[in-house]
Amino acid sequence: MTKSVLLVGVGGQGTITAAKLLTTGLLQAGCDVKMSEIHGMSQRGGTVSSHVRYNPDGEVYSPVIGEQDADILVSFEQMEALRWIDYVKPEGAVVTSMEKIDCQSVLTGRSAYPEHIIDELQKSGCRVTEVDAAGEAEKLGSGKVANVILLGIIIKYMGLEQIDWEKIIRENVKKNYIEMNLKALKLGENMI
Repeated sequence: MTKSVLLVGVGGQGTITAAKLLTTGLLQAGCDVKMSEIHGMSQRGGTVSSHVRYNPDGEVYSPVIGEQDADILVSFEQMEALRWIDYVKPEGAVVTSMEKIDCQSVLTGRSAYPEHIIDELQKSGCRVTEVDAAGEAEKLGSGKVANVILLGIIIKYMGLEQIDWEKIIRENVKKNYIEMNLKALKLGENMI
């Protein structure tokens, strides 16, 4: 059965890196995997989304996740979770970082950052979990590993612990950051 993971955030948060690490692990585990990524002015803080669809026993025909098709939505920023909530299955899950990043319309004063986002997400009926990925990453020594904390949550939620994630981190992360990323991965796995 095909499973769908939707990762969303803002440019510079490591959304695509997390999706690529996830895809690499799934491929090494023998799954058929399709990944799609969309960069919406990501270099200027715009929306970034990565769709990862995989099937351990069969084929995946499309990389694109449609509305009410994601098993889990992992948002690196709260407003992005609200923007993408319609893509989650009614029995699915939403994991969102507590981080709030003002988009261009908020920065220019044309709109206000939405209030009560978690309450709005919970109205969807999905299981909603809020985590302080950025804060926990800072405790490890760098806010840049928040994406790997969130990857660890995906791994645990989707039951993918049997994959050799340490090997994948060691082969795909810059040498100076391997140990910190391994700690971030374990931390994420233990957060859910």
